[in-house]
Amino acid sequence: MGRYIGPWVKIDRRFGVVVSGKESAPRILGKRNFPPGQHGRKFGRRKRISEYGLRLMEKQKLKFLYGGLRESQFKRYFDEATKAKENTGEVFLQLLERRLDNVVYRLGFAKNRRQARQLVSHGHILVNGKKVTIPSYRVDVGDIIEVKPKSRNIQFIQENLENKDPRSVPPWLELDKQNFRGKVIDLPQNVQDYLEIPINLQYIIEFYSKV
Repeated sequence: MGRYIGPWVKIDRRFGVVVSGKESAPRILGKRNFPPGQHGRKFGRRKRISEYGLRLMEKQKLKFLYGGLRESQFKRYFDEATKAKENTGEVFLQLLERRLDNVVYRLGFAKNRRQARQLVSHGHILVNGKKVTIPSYRVDVGDIIEVKPKSRNIQFIQENLENKDPRSVPPWLELDKQNFRGKVIDLPQNVQDYLEIPINLQYIIEFYSKV
């Protein structure tokens, strides 16, 4: 399955929570708090969901939260997490957090993960002084992530950083707003504490265990 390219507000309405990162999404959800589609308004969220459906929805929520990753890519992260000695759910989230596009978003260079993916793909981001154009690039402790000097005058990047509260940066990252730079100072821990929406990791583990 390819990456989703349709209207993201429909994704927010499908789940009833904001996974798109769009600033207008909460307002739209307030006005249209029912699933999209022909019968969305009629049935709302009263329709009974099967056990499989609940687990599928939880998996989809997390996948779209991280920018709408391809299913094959998302599943590879899960498979890698299952081989680790640590807790599968924690390692799974850690792998997602260490994606370069997610780090660019977490540092405030982009307002959502999809915009962060574009910044990386278009060559605006440096890792340890070298241009990296692969959004899935995995950062490690000690890595320096920064906006390329020639790109620092891009208005929306400046606005994103100006609006970024350093206190919202997760503890495993360090932000230097003045120099458009961030540093990975630790591996992500307790990721669920700062996810934008609640996620039931056990449902996701059960989903893939039965596929």
